[in-house]
Amino acid sequence: MDAELKNLQIDRTKRRSAEPSKWATRWIIAGVVILLLLGGWRFAAEKFNPAPLVEVQRVKSISAGSAPQGVILNATGYIVAAHKIEVAAKVIGRVLWIGVDKGDRVKEGQVIVRLEDDEYQAQLTQAKGQLASLQANLDRATNGSRPEEIAQALANVRTAQSDLDNARITLNRNQRLLKDGVVAQQVIDDAQARYDNALHRVDSLQKSLDLLKLGPRKEDIDSLRGQVEQARGALNYAQTNLANTIIRAPVTGTILERAVEKGEFVTTSFVGDRGAKGYVVSLADLNDLQVELDIAQNDFAKLHAQQHGAVTTDAFPDRKYDGFIKEISPEANRQKATVQIKVKISRPDAYLRPEMNASVAFAAEERPAEKAANPGSAGDAAAKPVVIVPAAALRDGAVFVLLDGKALRRAVKTGATSTQGVRVEQGLVGGEDLITNPPPGLKDGDKVRPKAPTL
Repeated sequence: MDAELKNLQIDRTKRRSAEPSKWATRWIIAGVVILLLLGGWRFAAEKFNPAPLVEVQRVKSISAGSAPQGVILNATGYIVAAHKIEVAAKVIGRVLWIGVDKGDRVKEGQVIVRLEDDEYQAQLTQAKGQLASLQANLDRATNGSRPEEIAQALANVRTAQSDLDNARITLNRNQRLLKDGVVAQQVIDDAQARYDNALHRVDSLQKSLDLLKLGPRKEDIDSLRGQVEQARGALNYAQTNLANTIIRAPVTGTILERAVEKGEFVTTSFVGDRGAKGYVVSLADLNDLQVELDIAQNDFAKLHAQQHGAVTTDAFPDRKYDGFIKEISPEANRQKATVQIKVKISRPDAYLRPEMNASVAFAAEERPAEKAANPGSAGDAAAKPVVIVPAAALRDGAVFVLLDGKALRRAVKTGATSTQGVRVEQGLVGGEDLITNPPPGLKDGDKVRPKAPTL
């Protein structure tokens, strides 16, 4: 029992022997002091040598042929038909038949609408009759009198001459009888009157005969000719109006809108949605499409005529089309501060539709004026290597290169921007150690330390 109680008692001598020795304590203290000294040395080193850490990349140059052209401007707009036509009627009338619908392909000259033509048929018949009547009068005047008419007029003159001779004989006889006192003065007066009338009648018929022989005057014939020409013009006008009741496609294209239905009234001017229609269909050639863009005036100097760009649409972003600047507006929009340009799509397909949203990425190209001024520049550019740097390396038109532990500022002239970076035209030749992301406040000649070995 006593032995068991002794085993349960705490042996204080063993506890004292388990405590750390003085040497162990000294080593611990020394280690802590060393760590503190190292930290202080590092702090002092950073304080007295505040060179920042920078990322460094070796500048590489590539051949001009393999260098990307780059995109100098992205613009958005809408696809439009180069020539959208609203086909209108030349005459008024009611739609009798319409043979096209939206989306149909039509050829030039194809009949698309017919109007009722009863009224125009009647006008044509009337014009034909008027022309025939006036033409007959002109023919009568030009051909002159017929021989039978002259013979008849001559016979009338001879008959009147016989009556005149008879009246003269009667007058002479009565004058002799008056001297003998056989007849009264009244008989003489009556015979004298008959003689005068016969004389005047002979003179009138003789003049009519002379006129028949001479024919119509030149002025009368010219007047008849003018009336005939006027009637012929009225006939042509009536024929044209009748032909215009048949409306044909002016060009080959696609129907964009069908504006009328059978029975609607068509006029030559637009009245309104509920009134007479001013046009029957609208169509365009969908093989001739353009992208209409409003370019900010600040970006306008980057573009020039015939400059190429890649066209994409929101509907089919994976499909790209080549285009070039076809038209530049001769005036700017003062309210928008923009200039409108139109980019012609070189080879459109069935995926493109007018009024679609479209984007154009314009590639960097040498202007035609620069090519003319520097005819040898194309060959020089092919031989000169191209330097491309990250966009983050640029600071106010300059970059920093690492040389002997210092950041040296170099002014550069940049060109087009691409997915690979910014093209440097002047200032770098390749092989330099470029600081890719210079810290704010870095100045020319400041000491820097690279984060990683130079590649």
